[in-house]
Amino acid sequence: MNSEFQQSLAALAEIVGEEWVKTDAEALQTYGKDWTKAYEVAPTAIVLPKTAEQVQAIVRLANAQQFAIVPSGGRTGLSGGAVASNGEVVLAFDRMNEILDFNAADRQVVCQPGVVTEQLQQFAEQQGLFYPVDFASSGSSQLGGNVATNAGGIKVIRYGMTRNWVAGMKVVTGTGELLDCNKGLAKNATGYDFRHLFIGSEGTLGLVVELTMTLASQPHDPTVLVLGIDNMADTMPVLQSFQSKLELTAFEFFSEKALTHVIAEKGLPRPFESQTDYYALIEFENRSEQDMETAMALFEHCLEQGWISDGTISQSLGQAQNLWRLREDISETISRFTPYKNDISVKVSHVPEFLDEVDALVSEAYPDFEIIWFGHIGDGNVHLNILKPEALAKEEFFAKCGTVSDLVFEVVQRHGGSVSAEHGVGLLKKPYLQYARSETEIEYMKAIKKVFDPHNILNPGKLIDV
Repeated sequence: MNSEFQQSLAALAEIVGEEWVKTDAEALQTYGKDWTKAYEVAPTAIVLPKTAEQVQAIVRLANAQQFAIVPSGGRTGLSGGAVASNGEVVLAFDRMNEILDFNAADRQVVCQPGVVTEQLQQFAEQQGLFYPVDFASSGSSQLGGNVATNAGGIKVIRYGMTRNWVAGMKVVTGTGELLDCNKGLAKNATGYDFRHLFIGSEGTLGLVVELTMTLASQPHDPTVLVLGIDNMADTMPVLQSFQSKLELTAFEFFSEKALTHVIAEKGLPRPFESQTDYYALIEFENRSEQDMETAMALFEHCLEQGWISDGTISQSLGQAQNLWRLREDISETISRFTPYKNDISVKVSHVPEFLDEVDALVSEAYPDFEIIWFGHIGDGNVHLNILKPEALAKEEFFAKCGTVSDLVFEVVQRHGGSVSAEHGVGLLKKPYLQYARSETEIEYMKAIKKVFDPHNILNPGKLIDV
């Protein structure tokens, strides 16, 4: 470590306190990575600020001494957006984890970016309200990271993405300036709304230091059906039938292969005795006896049409939670296989044809690899997971998978889809951004980056190269 950076470390210690600047090997490994396993981790230091003013001071120091900053939240990302592999300083928000204010009339909570998603969900429940953005990593992901990637999850069909729930935000730009965007207003027609530039920007334009999040009414008796489907194309008439009569809060799917792994790993029972190639999980609010009668009538209709072959419905909250585990436990269950992940989306109506095309392509390219499908079919987002054989080295496995990614993303482009539906671009998807964004769009993105971060100190090399 050279003398110039020793001076930087001393200056960082003056800002946050010596105990909150870490350079030991364990801290560098812990804070320098996310859930991707394809990249080397090599930060120079970790700094944990407590206030927005400290974040501003760190950014100004980085500009003055020309070192790069990688923002770090819950480190649950799947695209390498929080990986520090080039000697950067990791700015971790773990200490900025307080709920600062709540207003019942506005249904708004003011939070620091290090608040864990589940922490906000529990706080909302205590107020008799609901924070609807939910996914498998809710117990460890942080709100700042959710905003940085515009996280989605399992309730998007009803509640939308994280973007829909951000009423205001304070952001430190790449020059150390503090912007107060929208201030929690429901209506604000005063020009550019910078919130929506920072949401999904993966920490490349600014660092979120405060969030004003909107809450919703609690759902009433969420009830879950799991349906067995042999033909992927039949998911569309099933979705249309249920959406026409009930207000759905989720419409998910997973394959028999995915279910088999979850059952084996978690010891959960099958939803029903028969096996099918695919399963649809539907959640709706059971507000009255009529809603349950409608659901059962729709089930019978789909059965008569041959769209489904079997099914089950929850009779209690506990049963609903257990059925959800069949879907929600997939990511954790297959993580031990070091999966190569693709998080892709198309219009809902394109999903069956798109999935068939990609499945055939990947199966031909990797006849010896196990392919696991699951995702949020109700909003067009599917997750392709290719499992690493135990005997194959990680580097060789990722290289093999990478060779067919261009072919997969050509199918995505042909269907007018996105190479990243909810996980961000980071390092993993950056080489493929042109399949979802035009050359002109990418040039505008680079220009915006230069305005907010002229010295390219915020998460350099992620999302775009400038």
